[in-house]
Amino acid sequence: MCKECGCGLGGEVKVGGHASDHHEYGHDHHHGHEPGHARQTVTLQRSLLEKNDRLAERNRGFFRAKKLLVLNVVSSPGSGKTTFIRETAAKLAGRLRLGVIVGDLATDNDAARLRTAGVPVVQITTGTVCHLDADMVSRAAEQLDLDSVDVLVIENVGNLVCPADYDLGEGLRVVLLSVTEGEDKPLKYPPMFHSANVAVITKSDLAAAAGFNRDQALANLKRISHHARVFELSAKTGDGLKAWLDFLVERCGAAKAGKNKLKP
Repeated sequence: MCKECGCGLGGEVKVGGHASDHHEYGHDHHHGHEPGHARQTVTLQRSLLEKNDRLAERNRGFFRAKKLLVLNVVSSPGSGKTTFIRETAAKLAGRLRLGVIVGDLATDNDAARLRTAGVPVVQITTGTVCHLDADMVSRAAEQLDLDSVDVLVIENVGNLVCPADYDLGEGLRVVLLSVTEGEDKPLKYPPMFHSANVAVITKSDLAAAAGFNRDQALANLKRISHHARVFELSAKTGDGLKAWLDFLVERCGAAKAGKNKLKP
């Protein structure tokens, strides 16, 4: 995954229009060996993700103090994350106030679409980095008025691999599976689906056209994400959205009551 392949090393990250160089954990990597020096192997016992995990816990404590319900929404590209979040915000208007942090490698197209729902949005443009991390989320959250938000939604970079490793300090991790992707996605990407608290089957209005085998998909989710709450819906038609919205209202109430250890 990302911690082994090094795909996030270096590059420019823009948080709300502000750019900074992103060198994962600030390590310098020296691959050459000077003549006359013997090769040495150094075993590092500390996790490569230790810094991120520490920052994620700091984020989580901050969000809990604000009594925020924080969602980390993850999926492959094209699963419908942005439409799902936009329709969630629109349908909850007057009940819950949403704020959104959007992560993409390039463009602010998704942020612009989300603003049409009247919600405050901060864009993170990651450049070469294929995931969001806790530090990016912390800097983006500083640009939102969290006192006027009930639910903070983090739309992660479209990727079912690397984001599985990165805790952002969220209360719930929500993974999307669109009917157009096939029933075996949970089997192909088990770390992501296993790490999720909620699994949402999206684009259900296209199930027949896509030849989607619902029973097999649910069986695969039960095998990999057996602890997750599962929703089936279409953000386009609204079918199934009510159950999801009621779930968010209930979880938001739990967060405001200080019941921070949210379970599916």
